[in-house]
Amino acid sequence: MFHKFNFHDINLVLDVNSGMVHALDQVAWDVVDHFDEGMDGIEKALDEKYGAEVLREAYDELCQLKEAGLFESADSYREKVIGKEKSGELKAMCFNIAHDCNIRCGYCFASTGDYHGGRKLMSLETAKAGIDFLLEKSGTRKRLEVDFFGGEPLLNFDVIKETVRYGREKEKALGKRIGFTMTTNGVLLNDENIEYLNENMDNVVVSLDGRPEVNDRMRKFVGGKGTTEDLLPLIKKFVEKRGERSYYIRGTYTAYNLDFSEDALFMADQGFREISVEPVVAEPERPYAITEEHLPQIFSEYEKLADDYLRYKAEGRPFRFYHFMMDMDGGPCVYKRVSSCGAGVEYFAITPDGELYPCHQFVGREDYLMGNLKDGITRQDLLQQFSENTVYHKKKCQDCWAKFHCSGGCQANAAAFSGKLSEPYDIECQLQKKRIECALSIQASEILDTQYENNQK
Repeated sequence: MFHKFNFHDINLVLDVNSGMVHALDQVAWDVVDHFDEGMDGIEKALDEKYGAEVLREAYDELCQLKEAGLFESADSYREKVIGKEKSGELKAMCFNIAHDCNIRCGYCFASTGDYHGGRKLMSLETAKAGIDFLLEKSGTRKRLEVDFFGGEPLLNFDVIKETVRYGREKEKALGKRIGFTMTTNGVLLNDENIEYLNENMDNVVVSLDGRPEVNDRMRKFVGGKGTTEDLLPLIKKFVEKRGERSYYIRGTYTAYNLDFSEDALFMADQGFREISVEPVVAEPERPYAITEEHLPQIFSEYEKLADDYLRYKAEGRPFRFYHFMMDMDGGPCVYKRVSSCGAGVEYFAITPDGELYPCHQFVGREDYLMGNLKDGITRQDLLQQFSENTVYHKKKCQDCWAKFHCSGGCQANAAAFSGKLSEPYDIECQLQKKRIECALSIQASEILDTQYENNQK
């Protein structure tokens, strides 16, 4: 299986099973479409355009790639994945440390922070029980992760500090290491908690949608004032003090700002070097929802952003865009690539009441309540469903060229839009494919530019 696409007049072919990306001249690019027909079929289709000798040369080169396992390679993963038994060992947990929020986002999936269940903060007792649960159920895993989420986590800052302290004490005796992370709207950032986050959080995600007029339309304080004026100086201070430690400035684009590449560039121009701008996920009747009719413009925006990404790098002011970062050299193991994020199997979210859900996006959906910290996982049927939900179990994914890069998409979105974990959300699929093309194109363009520069020396 292969996938052809074009970027800046570079003809690219992704060999799906090997993961190799090939830049081809126009002859080979055309031959690819008839490769399975052999030379007879290739000559019949293309002889008048190129001639037999040129076609034979291109065909032979593709045959060499195939013999090396780099083109039209076989899928050697399916049986290993289908037959693999999951260890059942936890790797990460999301602590919904605060079901409350100090701002009101127009697109909030968590019902302004309370997840339709009332405003409450997680107690230290529950948080400690969550740490114990993670350590106990992590088995032989040495590296674990806890993400503090909300609502707004900094509303429960004292419990966060004590939870981290408790986790550090408990991990030592077991020879494990918990990486703590946080997602925050940033408006409570101050000198004290910035210093704490920089010392104790492996990664911090701060929310900002981009340009002031875009951010303030959807992200407002309770009284209705936009957040940008208060928030932007705090984020700048945080990023300056963060130094080389990991962080992301994370935005959401909606139907109101389909020119979201400008928001990514606005963030880059503020000096932010780690940027993510994600599409809103909402029912199609919402005025801000992304729908099919928006896709052509969105695709163009991703292409524009890819151009700007390369331009900013050439100008000596590079930034990293989350969806354009792909490790083509090593990357995750194949099982991770085909089995999604681990939600409902290796990863769970804990509510302030100690309930267990597959991830933070499932919280409040009672059909997906999987258990609690006291009794553990009580919905073995759901555990089985999440365990058996790889790209090889999803009909829509099996013949898709992007399956080894998107892992089948977000299961929470699939459940919300189709009612089935195994039926991916179509708009998400289409956006993923475009982002993957852009990411691969950027890497190919950078490699070709480097080769050209080396040849000129």
